[in-house]
Amino acid sequence: MGLRAVTLRARLADARRVFEKEDVRALSRRYFVANGFDGTLTSIGVVIGAYLGGVTDGVTIVGIGLGAAVGLGTSGIWSVWEIERAETSRARKELEDAMLTSLDDTQLSRDLRTAQILHALASGTGPVLAVLLTLAPLLLEGVVLSIEQAVLGSIAVGILLLASVGAYMGSISQQRWYVAAVRMGLAGIVVAILSVLLPG
Repeated sequence: MGLRAVTLRARLADARRVFEKEDVRALSRRYFVANGFDGTLTSIGVVIGAYLGGVTDGVTIVGIGLGAAVGLGTSGIWSVWEIERAETSRARKELEDAMLTSLDDTQLSRDLRTAQILHALASGTGPVLAVLLTLAPLLLEGVVLSIEQAVLGSIAVGILLLASVGAYMGSISQQRWYVAAVRMGLAGIVVAILSVLLPG
């Protein structure tokens, strides 16, 4: 086995170990869900806006949506990377001041950097995955669906995705999952209505 493979396996093992920490997992989950929420709502707005703007080709609408996915994914990774870098630096500095020693090249320092990477990846993956799932019905336009059916299917997928995330979050917070599902799904319905009613 090559050195690169061994190094990669070691890094993946470290990432798995760090991700098993509840505080790291919880924060990554928040970033993933929050930005996935944004990605889904953005997709619904893009799909309706493109259709009402005269775009009647599903692949074209998907292309527009993918542009949004790139922007949201890049924003998610970049912003969280900078946020977590600042927070990590502050936390490490406080520890160094308390311990009167440098934490450079220590396991703690490496774990903090790994957590930073995990948070950034979760933040970027959430909106990209949400956009791809919401846009999926449009790929069937002209194959098994009309453009109207594909648009409605895309909106429905977005709302169901939001409701599913709401149900999941409700379950882990020990609330009534179906109430949380309705709350989250309602956001998609509101965006759809506003996208239809607003001028332009």
